[in-house]
Amino acid sequence: MTNSSVAVVILNWNGINLLRQFLPGVVANSKPYHVVLADNASTDDSVAWTKEHFPEVQIIVNESNGGYAKGYNEALKEVHAEYFVLLNSDVEVTPGWLDPMVELMKNPEILGCQPKILAQQRKDEFEYAGASGGFIDKHHFPFCRGRIFDVIEKDENQYDYAVPVFWASGACLFIRSEVFNLLQGFDERFFAHFEEIDLCWRAQRMGGHFVVEPKSVVYHVGGSTLSYNNPRKTFLNFRNSLLMIHKNQPTMLWAVLFRRLSIDGLAGFNFIVRGDFHHCWAILKAHFAFYMMLGSSRRERKKWKHLKQRATVGVYNGSLLWAKYAQKIRKFSDLNQRKFLG
Repeated sequence: MTNSSVAVVILNWNGINLLRQFLPGVVANSKPYHVVLADNASTDDSVAWTKEHFPEVQIIVNESNGGYAKGYNEALKEVHAEYFVLLNSDVEVTPGWLDPMVELMKNPEILGCQPKILAQQRKDEFEYAGASGGFIDKHHFPFCRGRIFDVIEKDENQYDYAVPVFWASGACLFIRSEVFNLLQGFDERFFAHFEEIDLCWRAQRMGGHFVVEPKSVVYHVGGSTLSYNNPRKTFLNFRNSLLMIHKNQPTMLWAVLFRRLSIDGLAGFNFIVRGDFHHCWAILKAHFAFYMMLGSSRRERKKWKHLKQRATVGVYNGSLLWAKYAQKIRKFSDLNQRKFLG
């Protein structure tokens, strides 16, 4: 690959402190490849600071803060490379982090990949957003090697081998630019959260698959833009999961949606029992928002109906809820491995 074949693109919004902490390492450890700062109309000194300290970094300034989805869609129109690496601004990279993924992508059947993602403040633990590769269960709940719901494992090298996955984390997503452009990028209705899972699902429907490559390691702070306990995050997660299912579920759509809506209702009841009324209200708002967006959802579903291939790689043909609450399973390795498709 030529030096211009890989572009590491960092989306930033008022994140000057994160840039000061992590951008020097990204620039130093990404050579000879290209680093781009995609700024979502920041009002702090992010752009000026980057220009002063890292003149070699290409800077693209978006007109407004459209969130993760629109921010990347707009910026990547101006980035010319064979491969995009979409990197969160709160990620610490390691020497040679790109090399194993570049080598992996020589396989034309692989559409994209991610590294092993560990917690930046607890470097012996996996990080919530991606860990060692993303999967999904039959109810469309996402989980990872190293993280089931909110239970996070320590990294004891138990998942240090590359495997196909259903989704690669948006915290550090390596993807062919041709694939990203054919899919018209992220669904901007999502704003943030689940957009990378939706993108990977649609990409699988084109043929090909995603892989996690644990030879590459990065450390992610996580929750730096929106805390994991923020009701806004709950709203986005629940609404966007419904939008994603509506767009991509190949058969029995309304039965699948009704089942998921019912499960969401149980989650809302659980929040009430725990006294987390703000999160229960966030789930209710997410459902109403989904109903209000049914028109655009129908158009999205129609737009992608030509993608005929059924996505099965990285699917756990069982219930993660049953595994956690009935079987008391806390680790990915304890799941029934025979239930994984693909």
